[in-house]
Amino acid sequence: MDGTIYLEDKMIDGAVKTLNSLIEKEKHLLFVTNKTTQTKNEYAQFLNNNGVAISSNNILTAASNCVSYLKKERSKKKFYAIAEKTFIDSIIDAGLTFSENQDEIDVVIISLDRKYSGSKFEIAKKALLNGAEFLAANIDNTCPVIKGEIVDAGIIISDLERETGKKLLQHFGKPSKFMISAIKDTLKFNREAYLLIGDRLETDILMGNKMGIDTVLVNSGVVNKIINSTYSATFNVASIEEIL
Repeated sequence: MDGTIYLEDKMIDGAVKTLNSLIEKEKHLLFVTNKTTQTKNEYAQFLNNNGVAISSNNILTAASNCVSYLKKERSKKKFYAIAEKTFIDSIIDAGLTFSENQDEIDVVIISLDRKYSGSKFEIAKKALLNGAEFLAANIDNTCPVIKGEIVDAGIIISDLERETGKKLLQHFGKPSKFMISAIKDTLKFNREAYLLIGDRLETDILMGNKMGIDTVLVNSGVVNKIINSTYSATFNVASIEEIL
């Protein structure tokens, strides 16, 4: 989604036309995002407001995967999250208790936080050193915005790993087994009938490679170092508009 069909609150040129053309042709569309700052309903409303008639049932998020796991496996635990309010509230609704007391935190969760600060890092760091479980909603190093890229979960994770000696146990976004499973549960056709379109090699394209489906790398989001990359897309285009 981010960097592929929109940047911040602006649709990428040609994205609305392309998506509506696919809808008119009755293609099965899934929108998959690692961003945790909005709910599935909010993402669907954003697309609706921009002229793309999509239901929240067509949207899969790292946040939803993470919350589902926590509700099932870590209910009643105390957690700390480097995250924004929408994601934190959804974890609380799943039955966990938010805490900033590093001595009682059971689980540390990392995600995109546009108000990230050194004090938040210190709480997470001390909680991990005290034995808290180390999880993340996503592992993107940056998030694409209109004027470039901003720090995302991956950079924070790397800093915490270096400072604490603790390794991230698991995450729930692209290209994790949790996201692949969520996608497989939603497919209407055989995997080979699908095309995965994304702007990031190490998440989007790698996930397509893992799933054994064709991929399209768009150049409208993050900057990818294609020459030195281990992962390769089936097709490379400037933007989603070129797939028509």
